[in-house]
Amino acid sequence: MRCVVQRVTRAAVRVQGEVVGEIGGGLLVLAAFAPDDTADELGWTARKLPDLRVFSDDAGLMNRSLRDAGGGILLVSQFTLYGDIRRGLRPSFTGSAPPEAARRLYDDFAALLRAQWPQVAEGRFGAAMAVELVNDGPVTLILERGRSGGKTATTC
Repeated sequence: MRCVVQRVTRAAVRVQGEVVGEIGGGLLVLAAFAPDDTADELGWTARKLPDLRVFSDDAGLMNRSLRDAGGGILLVSQFTLYGDIRRGLRPSFTGSAPPEAARRLYDDFAALLRAQWPQVAEGRFGAAMAVELVNDGPVTLILERGRSGGKTATTC
């Protein structure tokens, strides 16, 4: 599983012009799933997101989590996070889970995330979506658990 997490002052998802999910301040989470993702990996990510210390404290340091700062999570499926462009000019998506498996993983992850945090809005799986956001900071992180069991979270 791979997520791009952005701290936002607001974010919304539209499908055919209709808002299907929106939040004020909080986290926009773009999530992609690999064929070998497990419930353990989904749970690890769902537990981690509300506790990421990416919100500023009174001193301007990123010491506060969503649990401290409040706000929502907007979850959007985005299989293109597994796009491989190392060869050629057209991305290959062979690292992404097939649509049926990805849908199941997405639904399971959304349920696990809701168990951790009450304010979760969503895009629409498989739809052509227009995502609007105001990135706060900007703060953008890539969250991915290493396959060897090691945990990795990197910044971009």
